Amino acid sequence: MRRFTTYEVIEKIPLMVVKKDGRREIFDRTKLMNGLLKSFEKRPISVNDVEQLVSKIESELRNAADAEVTTTQIGEITMKYLREVDQVAYVRFASVYRQFADINNFLQELEKLVNHSRSGRTK
Repeated sequence: MRRFTTYEVIEKIPLMVVKKDGRREIFDRTKLMNGLLKSFEKRPISVNDVEQLVSKIESELRNAADAEVTTTQIGEITMKYLREVDQVAYVRFASVYRQFADINNFLQELEKLVNHSRSGRTK
């Protein structure tokens, strides 16, 4: 006598990233991890904590999106989490992500961060 068994497996649809020039590529969490590790360089955060942050960001992207996300969506969600985790890493990431044209743009971003910190303390 023979017995056949089947198992159902959840098939992950690849998350596609739409680049600024319109190209599409598969989401690569390693790229996000590497960018965050650069932002957290010489900061008091473990690689495990960064990995958890990447998982949170990826989860939010998968839950909020269809099968495609833009680089802008990835950057904004990443900055949202960074603002809460480490302000120095946030500024480092923002300086690359926002590609500040001059010091005034940079100062405006710092002012937003300071205002966000102040409003968070008063709650």
